[in-house]
Order: sequence, then structure tokens, then C-alpha cells
Amino acid sequence: MILTIVAPGGTLCNTTTDRVSFPGTVGRFTVLRGHAPLIAGLGYGEIVYAGEAGEVRLPIKNGCVRVYEDRIEACVEPADESVTNKEEVKP
Repeated sequence: MILTIVAPGGTLCNTTTDRVSFPGTVGRFTVLRGHAPLIAGLGYGEIVYAGEAGEVRLPIKNGCVRVYEDRIEACVEPADESVTNKEEVKP
């Protein structure tokens, strides 16, 4: 799957992953390969995904995510304002 996470300051992540977990506004959920299409609101918490160097945790305040055909695109407000380009890996 291709995971892209953007914020007002730029791209935080553009990588491939086998799983990603989000802090949804009504509870935590995990997206795996072949997930049904969805659009969801995100609340305060951490986006957790399997990166090339292991598990990556990205704290956020809020945002939204779209899942479609093994592409995951999230637009978030980072919880830590100092977060910039966390991982710039091209799929």
C-alpha cells in the first residue's frame, strides 16, 4: 500500500507499508491491504505504520484520511509543531 501523510507544513510521509493504524474520531482503526474504500475523520492520537526502519508513530491533533485501491492519503495537523519531513521515501 502507498501511504501519504501531508500537513500544512508539507509532506510528512510518502512510503509503502503493509499496515497503518489511525486514531479515528469514534475509535482507533487499522487499514490492511485490500481494505474497502473509506473516508474518515481523525482525532487526537497517533498514526502508527510499519516503515522501512520499523514501527513509526506520528502524533496528530486531528485530520482526515481517504483509503482507495491500496492508496492511503491523510491530511493532518501534527500534535508537535516541530514535526517536518518525517520520512521522505518514494514508493
